[in-house]
Amino acid sequence: MAMNKLNTLGSRPAPELLPHLQAYVTELQRESSLIPQARKALLQQLAAYVRQSAEEGRAAGLHFICTHNSRRSQLSQVWAATAAVYYGLPQVRAYSGGTEATAFNPRAIAALERAGFAAHHSGESNPLYQITFSKASAPLRCFSKTLGHPDNPQQGFAAIMTCTDAEENCPYIPGAAFRLSLPYEDPKAADGTPEEGARYDERTRQVGREMFYAMQLAARMLNNEKI
Repeated sequence: MAMNKLNTLGSRPAPELLPHLQAYVTELQRESSLIPQARKALLQQLAAYVRQSAEEGRAAGLHFICTHNSRRSQLSQVWAATAAVYYGLPQVRAYSGGTEATAFNPRAIAALERAGFAAHHSGESNPLYQITFSKASAPLRCFSKTLGHPDNPQQGFAAIMTCTDAEENCPYIPGAAFRLSLPYEDPKAADGTPEEGARYDERTRQVGREMFYAMQLAARMLNNEKI
């Protein structure tokens, strides 16, 4: 079914986020000047894909990909999904996958909790996490999975490569309609060091800042606002 177009997309009222997360997001929205111009150019491509998908009446599937689907791709999925709901972009569907499945790293989960998300899990080796950003929205279901997992899109999606290893090792993503290289530095390098928490917080904040920038830009494009 075709979606409503420009006059309604991107204009829904923002949901009430969990209190600590709302304060965190308010800070993120003031930090767009911290995003380098080269990154902004990439994020503008992402926003343009969302706009084009909406104008063509189809969902904008954003599939964030890294090798283990453990840290960066998971953070990207959570923040993109949250920002899309916040900016009234119901056509956006956020996913994540890897070339292999491991587990959503608990250090990344802890960083999301420090940002204000609520997380609950079941299972042990590869837990299913229910991540809540608003009492008015259903929790996000997050767990580590491969690219071809049934929960992930198979056709007509944007493949967003969040690590250089996946970018180099996956020259072709079956079914992708659009591909974007948006690598993030891996916080795993700090595991087990005194800098561990700060490194994960830094990466979580960077991903959040950039996903909120991209989704806000997409909403403005759809509302015909001057960019």
